[in-house]
Amino acid sequence: MLKFIHPAAGVLGLLIVISFWIATVWSEFAVSTATVVAVKTAIPWGFLILVPALMVTGGSGFALTRGRGGRLIAIKRQRMPMIALNGLLVLVPAALFLAAKARAGEFDTLFYGVQLVELAAGAVNITLLGLNLRDGLRLRGRLRR
Repeated sequence: MLKFIHPAAGVLGLLIVISFWIATVWSEFAVSTATVVAVKTAIPWGFLILVPALMVTGGSGFALTRGRGGRLIAIKRQRMPMIALNGLLVLVPAALFLAAKARAGEFDTLFYGVQLVELAAGAVNITLLGLNLRDGLRLRGRLRR
């Protein structure tokens, strides 16, 4: 069962983070201020799915690799704290801050500065989650170098 849950939760988490990132860029460059407000206030609600998905991914990953070693497993384990810390210390606070600023209609320099930090940190997490997905596929023999 864990062999199904782990990749499903991991892909779900990655897709949610990608959707947050794309929605943010799209709302800023393609549409109205009202859409920016809607996107920035909706993202924190997405945490209700994202956080459990990433927790399930991490927990099931540790359970699946219990007693196993190897380079790919070690690399995936090293990435997970970086992903979690980036999310907890940068992405979640930034999203909450930006949601509050957007609701208040305060699209000032601070808003856009924090948004740039959020986009950069989001890109880092997308990259790290994508690398973990790739390495997971390699571990399962579904992807070759």
